[in-house]
Amino acid sequence: MSDYGDEGGYGNDEPDDTFYEPEEDVQDFAPDAEVDEDAIEANRNAEDGDDDRVVVSGDPNQVQKPSSDADKKIPDDKRTTTPYMSKYERARVLGTRALQISMNAPVLVDLEGETDPLQIAIKELNQKKIPLVIRRYLPDGWYEDWTCEELL
Repeated sequence: MSDYGDEGGYGNDEPDDTFYEPEEDVQDFAPDAEVDEDAIEANRNAEDGDDDRVVVSGDPNQVQKPSSDADKKIPDDKRTTTPYMSKYERARVLGTRALQISMNAPVLVDLEGETDPLQIAIKELNQKKIPLVIRRYLPDGWYEDWTCEELL
């Protein structure tokens, strides 16, 4: 006797009559139908990208979006985000710079007896000497680059 009752289980070798098997003579297409070879070739060309007929929707005077990530940079004179460093950017910059300092990166300020990498990074940030760039991504995929010297 099994935990699942007398019926079913692993020992049941009886064939299941509820299994559906499709009929053998059913075909997906009619064998008498003519095949349009020109339409098939045109479809292949469109899939390969060799077709010169491109449909562009929208205003033709509108600026086209760039194809690569390098073209999505907003010029420095057209940046729209605030010139203030957020607390998240500050934490990321200080942590990154402290890690660099702990891995023997050159220090850009006078140490004055400081040995803690985080304290040195804070001193560098206060004197605006951190050589890092903050990249702010915008919702449309474009981005702005700000140096730590520019941010307040």
